[in-house]
Amino acid sequence: QVQLVESGGGLVQAGGSLTLSCVGSGSIFSDNVMGWYRQAPGKQRELVAHITPGENTNYADSVKGRFTISRDNAKKTVYLQMNSLKPEDTAVYYCNALNVISRINSWGQGTQVTVSS
Repeated sequence: QVQLVESGGGLVQAGGSLTLSCVGSGSIFSDNVMGWYRQAPGKQRELVAHITPGENTNYADSVKGRFTISRDNAKKTVYLQMNSLKPEDTAVYYCNALNVISRINSWGQGTQVTVSS
């Protein structure tokens, strides 16, 4: 299992940018599909983006063209660069790791992102 710690959340005005980071430990980081999910108050947790070990990426339609996911296996870190932020991006953002060999799913504790209008 991977232990995940997110950072980089905060309060930003609409149109601004933030970069989230998620550092992993305890497993072979490169064996994991890494993802960012978010959960707004009263809503279900949803996928924002994920990146495979081969660095193929997938994005939710709502963030395409604004968010970029990337990974640095040497640093055991996955990033989410968020540009042109909107109030509807306000949520707790969670880092996720899915090991492609063991299928073990791991979650971070979440980081709050608040976008003011």
